[in-house]
Amino acid sequence: MKKFHKLTVVAVSLFATWNVYAATQAVEVVQPQVEYQQLVNQRQVVDDLLAQAVEIQKSPARVSDAGFTAKLPSNMERIADILLTAHQLEPYRIDFVLGAANANIYNGNVDKAIELYQKALEVAPDDVKTNMYLASWYRYKGAEADSQKYLQHLEKIAPEKAATLKQMFATIDKVAKAPIVDKSDTKLTNHDAIITLGYALNPDGSMHDILIQRLQKTLELAKQNPDALIIVTGGVPKNNQTEGNLMKKWLVEQGVNANRIFADNYARSTVENALFSRYALAHHKIKHAVLISSGSHVRRGQTLFELATKESGPQGITFETVAALDKPLDQLQKITAKDLLGIYRDSLIVIGLPMFNSGVLRD
Repeated sequence: MKKFHKLTVVAVSLFATWNVYAATQAVEVVQPQVEYQQLVNQRQVVDDLLAQAVEIQKSPARVSDAGFTAKLPSNMERIADILLTAHQLEPYRIDFVLGAANANIYNGNVDKAIELYQKALEVAPDDVKTNMYLASWYRYKGAEADSQKYLQHLEKIAPEKAATLKQMFATIDKVAKAPIVDKSDTKLTNHDAIITLGYALNPDGSMHDILIQRLQKTLELAKQNPDALIIVTGGVPKNNQTEGNLMKKWLVEQGVNANRIFADNYARSTVENALFSRYALAHHKIKHAVLISSGSHVRRGQTLFELATKESGPQGITFETVAALDKPLDQLQKITAKDLLGIYRDSLIVIGLPMFNSGVLRD
C-alpha cells in the first residue's frame, strides 16, 4: 500500500512539473494556408458545378440515327466547360480535365480532347488512364508513332493495361475490316444465340421503325434456327415501356416461343447491351452468337461484345453480325470516321475507362 502511495505522489509531481513547463513555453501550431470557410465555400462551388453537369447529363434531349444515339452536342459542350471551371478551382483534379476531354470526344473533337489529355499529363505524367487515352486517340487519328510512344510508356508503368489496350486495338482492326452482310447461313444449335440490340423508343413508348426492322431480321433468323436462344436488349424507358419488353412481346406475337427469349430491360447504351447480356451468354454456355442491329451499328456492337466476353466469358465464344439495312449494302462496306470514333470511344468504356471519373457525374 505504501509503495502504491509513493507512485501516486511521483505521478502527481511529474504532472505538476509538466504544467509549469508547458505554461512557460510557446506552443507552435501549424496554421492553415487559407481560411477554413474559404475552403468550405470552394468545395461547395465545385459540388454545385458537378451537380449542374449531372442535370445536363440526365437531360433526355438526344440525337439519334440507326448507328448512333447520343446526348446533344451542345449538352456535352456545357459539361466540358463546367468541368474545366471546376479544374481551375482544383488544379490537382485531373479527373475534371479527363471528363472535359471525353466530352469533346463525344462531340467528335478529337484534337481538342488530345490537347486536354496532354494537360492532364502535365500534372501526372504516369497516370495510366491518360496514357491509355492518348495511345488510343492518336491511333484513331492514324498517328501511329505518337500512339506507340504512349503505349510503350504503358508497358513500363502498367504492362497489364498495355496488354488490354493491344487486345482492344486488334479487335477493332479485325471488326473494322469485316464485310457487312444481311443474312447468315450458319446453322445455330441450342448452344448458340441470336442477340438483337434495341433502339430508342418513340416518345409515346411505341417502337421506332428502325427497331422493327431489327426485329424482322431477328424473326427471319429465329425461324431458320428454332433451337437458338434469343436475347433482346434495351432498357431506356419511354412512357413506362422498355425496348426489351416490347421486343420480346413483338416476337411472341409473331409465333416465337417466349421460353426461348431472354429480355434485358436495363441496358441504356450499346456498352450496357454488351456488359449486361454477356452474363446470359455465360449462363447458357453459348459457343457462337449472331448479333443483329442496323448496318451502321453492327461493327460497334460486335467489338463491344467481343471485348466484354473476354473478361466474363464464355471463353472461346465467337460472334458474327447480320445487318438490318439502314443503308444500301455497298455503302456500308467502308467504315466511316464517325463509326470508328464510336467504336474506339465505347471500347474504352468497356475495358474500364468511363466517360466521366468525377463522383456523382461518374455514377
